[in-house]
Amino acid sequence: MNLGRVLAISAWAMPVFAQYAGPAILSRGEAPAAMVSPQIDFRPYVDVAGVYDTGLSGVAVNSQGQLGNEASMGLEVTAGISGVHSWKHTKIGLDYRGTIRRYLHTTSYDSTDQSLMLGIVQQFSRHVTLTLNESAGLFSRNFGLPGLSQTVPFDPSTTYAPTTDFFDNRTEYLSTQASLVFQKTARLSFSMGGDGFLVRRSSSALYGVTGATAHADVQYRVSRRSTIGANYSYTHFDFIGVLSSTDMHTVSGVYSVRLSRWLEFSAEGGMARAETNFIQNVPIDPAIAALIGTPEGTVVLDRIDHFVTGTGRLSRTFPKGVAYISGGRGVTPGNGLFLTSLTTTALAGYDYTGLRRWSFSINGGYNRAESIGNVLGTYGGTGGTLSASRQIVHNVHGIVSFSARQYSSSSFNLYNRLIYDVRVGVGYSPGDIPLRIW
Repeated sequence: MNLGRVLAISAWAMPVFAQYAGPAILSRGEAPAAMVSPQIDFRPYVDVAGVYDTGLSGVAVNSQGQLGNEASMGLEVTAGISGVHSWKHTKIGLDYRGTIRRYLHTTSYDSTDQSLMLGIVQQFSRHVTLTLNESAGLFSRNFGLPGLSQTVPFDPSTTYAPTTDFFDNRTEYLSTQASLVFQKTARLSFSMGGDGFLVRRSSSALYGVTGATAHADVQYRVSRRSTIGANYSYTHFDFIGVLSSTDMHTVSGVYSVRLSRWLEFSAEGGMARAETNFIQNVPIDPAIAALIGTPEGTVVLDRIDHFVTGTGRLSRTFPKGVAYISGGRGVTPGNGLFLTSLTTTALAGYDYTGLRRWSFSINGGYNRAESIGNVLGTYGGTGGTLSASRQIVHNVHGIVSFSARQYSSSSFNLYNRLIYDVRVGVGYSPGDIPLRIW
């Protein structure tokens, strides 16, 4: 065996953080491998901005019996910290932000929002690696998941976080993911792990959820640039405030390829079986209704669905940013209003951080869901965000952002509405590169 072949096999068998790695495996939640950096300094920031929000709507009706739809100017103060640091066998990535928002007129919508993404990769030996991904937060108004972050080693779209909530309502969420990867040989690896997640909403009219997933996969490195594999997962979640639950088994094939040093594609596709239990009111015979004094009865239904699932992501990493497009089809716990839902999503975005003055981000998404739980029907929408910052003087930056979301439903007319958010302000952060505000 020649020396070059020995070195190549050694590089496969010893996944050091700084090496030219193979393609990221989306089914394991990994961010694009080309985004991996050995270190980005932990950088705090604070900004103050004027805001204008439309479509403010709590879980209540006004004196005319209509849903709220208010608009207001306000003031927002945001502080956070992000960065990533690598040691010989450990990598930690962090992205945290907290916001205090106060409105001038509609003070009942004042809120304090927080979000946290934390990723830890621990290499115990040449063959064993543990990954821990944490996503948590609380919010009153949410415009969806953030795009790919250069400071955390996972893709936020693979975590369990609420992204389609309709009402401006206090929501808390937590998603914990842990996986143990065993590198059996230079080409063959196994992974097993579990996820736990919960969502709690302050309004008693909306439903929370608690769930868990167990998963295992096998991946085979066909070449230096491509990997194939198979994945199995079992998911269970229970809803809070209503008798309903879902159990789902999924089997899928996995393919990942690194088309060039900067361009990657990763996907998985397969079949799923979901069994959902839920309560439903049904009409009863008029004679019985006259006897017992109610026109409806309650039954517990058991529904079984079989469907195709899949996810895919194409990403292009640049020296100063990353562009991506992704999509998928699967089952989610709904949005607190609708329960278990079969969902189709598409996301795209581009983040740029210049070396001198400018930094900007643009992302958009589409979501269409079919509720198969408590209320049957379709819902979804489209949305997007454009953000930019420019260095004014040393450590001081001007910032502006615009977000919009169109809620849509062919089943429920009142679900259709357009909301948007505008922010203009200034920010402070020590450092020579432009401020990243997303």
